[in-house]
Amino acid sequence: QVQVAESGGALVQPGASLRLSCAASGLTFSRSGMGWFRQSPTQEREFIGGMNWSGSKTYGGSAKGRFTISRDNAKNMVYLQMSNLKPEDTAVYYCALCPRCIISSLPRAQYYDTWGQGTQVTVSS
Repeated sequence: QVQVAESGGALVQPGASLRLSCAASGLTFSRSGMGWFRQSPTQEREFIGGMNWSGSKTYGGSAKGRFTISRDNAKNMVYLQMSNLKPEDTAVYYCALCPRCIISSLPRAQYYDTWGQGTQVTVSS
């Protein structure tokens, strides 16, 4: 059974940095694309960034310049490094797998077939 699980969410102050982790299991991880999304009570689900199987990345508008995605295929892990966090970054952050994503598909949630439960990030002073 293919599963992903996020961790690392926390309450942080504006300007802080935080790294989220996503652990995947049950698949050949190195052959799968993956992405990070977020959702808050006042916002629709938003694409943060993604990476296809070959390591090519793309980011959503709110993430550019502040967030970085990386992966460790040996550990079946994906990371989202966030810096200069703002109150508007407050949301539940989700990791998802997209086994057949090409780079142009990564921003589209309908291409992802496995989602985690999410991890809460709260940015507040």
